Amino acid sequence: MNILDKIIIDKKREVILKKSIIPVSQLEASVFFNKQTISLSQKLKQSNSGIIAEHKRRSPSKSIINNNFTVEEVVKGYENAGACGISVLTDGKYFGGSLDDLLLARASVNIPLLRKEFIVDEYQILEAKAHGADLILLIAAVLTREEIKSLSEFAKKLGLEVLLEVHNQEELEKSIMPTLDMIGVNNRNLKTFEVSLDFSKDLASQIPDDFVKVSESGISSIEAIQELKPYGYKGFLIGENFMKTENAGQAAVDFISQL
Repeated sequence: MNILDKIIIDKKREVILKKSIIPVSQLEASVFFNKQTISLSQKLKQSNSGIIAEHKRRSPSKSIINNNFTVEEVVKGYENAGACGISVLTDGKYFGGSLDDLLLARASVNIPLLRKEFIVDEYQILEAKAHGADLILLIAAVLTREEIKSLSEFAKKLGLEVLLEVHNQEELEKSIMPTLDMIGVNNRNLKTFEVSLDFSKDLASQIPDDFVKVSESGISSIEAIQELKPYGYKGFLIGENFMKTENAGQAAVDFISQL
């Protein structure tokens, strides 16, 4: 069993437990539930940099990346740097995140927030909306076509945008549907954790132009972005590169101004 399979088994258990404690009505009563969301896809289309900066304390491949900042410091730093949006990891066991991180990020900034999570149930989409997210991530590797369809339709009903993450041709083909806004290519093989920009390059021409193209993982240099832009990528998700420094916000400022 690979790490992704383990994560999904744990996630399904977690969702069952949460549903037993916090009813949907409580999520729907959140102050954010009827708040107008901010479109990341529009921002990416209009941006020259296209940076989506990530708040991430640790990962299964790297263990601890950084525990020294508050969420507020990181996300305000990203917003000041001119990031188009911010990805907030909310998985606890493997990434050291929580829904509180999303809530604190929402209280701190006014740019699009992605709930970065392993979504397997509509309940998690309600949680995302209730905690101030503007968009959700769906991972093609762990969902069937029917699940992608029903989860993305549910998200759209709540006014959330959908970033669908793929890793290969097969995942892309099963996933293309009108309820997605952005298609992200993960340059990290989730089973082996090896990283290569070739994943993004090889799939670029297969992604229809109706979707904003995003490249995720392993982007650590200006050159990488300049290499990917001719392939039609408008968004670049960067986490570790900023988080592993002494000051994530400043690292984002330097990176985006160089860009």
